Amino acid sequence: SSFFYRMGGSNETTVMYFILLGFPTTAEQQLLLFSTLLLVYLLTVLENFLIILIIRKNHSLQKPMYFFLGNLSFLEIWYVSVIEPKMIVDVLSHDKQISFRGCMTQLYFFVTFVCTEYILLAVMAYDRFVAICKPLRYPVIMNQKFCAQLVAACWVCGLATSSIKLSFIARLSFCDVDKINHYFCDISPLLNISCSDSSLAELVDFILALLVIMVPLCTVVASYICIMLTVLKIPSSQGRQKAFSTCSSHLTVVILFYSTTLFTYAHPKLMYTYRANKVVSVLYTVVVPLLNPLIYCLRNKEVRFALRRAFTCR
Repeated sequence: SSFFYRMGGSNETTVMYFILLGFPTTAEQQLLLFSTLLLVYLLTVLENFLIILIIRKNHSLQKPMYFFLGNLSFLEIWYVSVIEPKMIVDVLSHDKQISFRGCMTQLYFFVTFVCTEYILLAVMAYDRFVAICKPLRYPVIMNQKFCAQLVAACWVCGLATSSIKLSFIARLSFCDVDKINHYFCDISPLLNISCSDSSLAELVDFILALLVIMVPLCTVVASYICIMLTVLKIPSSQGRQKAFSTCSSHLTVVILFYSTTLFTYAHPKLMYTYRANKVVSVLYTVVVPLLNPLIYCLRNKEVRFALRRAFTCR
């Protein structure tokens, strides 16, 4: 599985393809796992597509909050599509190969979407902060142009972070170790099997992960501290409930996404030998994207009402 190529004037060995070990299953479990994953993937895409459609078609949902939600749904369709189709095919396939180029492409887009989602969720928290803490200035601050610029900034940061990380990881040599103990190409499993010095790639990955995780996380925490303080000042309990109900769905999504990804990306690469990490990865690549649209639909009155109207008034 190896071939030689010349890099910087010296011969180095690298693999042409990797074998994704995925989850060990029996023949009986394979079909059940395949059916479950396929159903979950189709449901996730359908749910997010429905949210985009509902937001576009309803005049009452033409607000910054739903503009960001529509972008989150668009992002999640791509996010699951980078991982799940290959994962579903591999469940039934004996040949779990992925080419080196295919692996790097999958990793590039996955890292882009994860980083973009971190920042987008922080932007959504800032939107809720302005709506609740500065309600009179909200239409002026969160105007259409500024919202579009914020979303564009999320994507630019995601793409830039991914490009930098990948430029270091793609330079590594993988020799004859071509088995990845995972169901998709992720950074830590690749660093684990590299036979060249990966310390610089690890350092770059750590610094960028710290920036992309901690800056949005601090933004979310600061926004919600301000929101809580403002909400507590509202005299009526009904007013407090109404103010916080606009944040509850976003807060639930943030807790789910941040907690599962933090567990995976905030520790050293050696931890990746544990099976627990693969299980946690399933949470943020399969379960959380499936739950996000449901959380927004079930906990948000306006989205629920728009959905009901779309399915009843025909």
